[in-house]
Amino acid sequence: MLVLSRKRNESVVINDNITVVVVDVRGDKVRLGIDAPKDVPVHRKEIYDAIRNSNIRENATVRTQ
Repeated sequence: MLVLSRKRNESVVINDNITVVVVDVRGDKVRLGIDAPKDVPVHRKEIYDAIRNSNIRENATVRTQ
C-alpha cells in the first residue's frame, strides 16, 4: 500500500484519468473529492462490500435454482 501525505486542496493522480483531492480535514475526518471517468465505479468501502455480497448471494441463488 502506498501511503501519501496531502494537505487541503492537494491531490493525487491515478493512471492519468483519476484525481483524488483532499477537500477538507476536520479532526479525524477527511473529505475527498474524486474525479473519475463515468465508466469507473467509485464507492465507499462499506457500500462496495454490500454490493459485492449482494451479487454473491444473487449468483448463489441463481445456481441453486
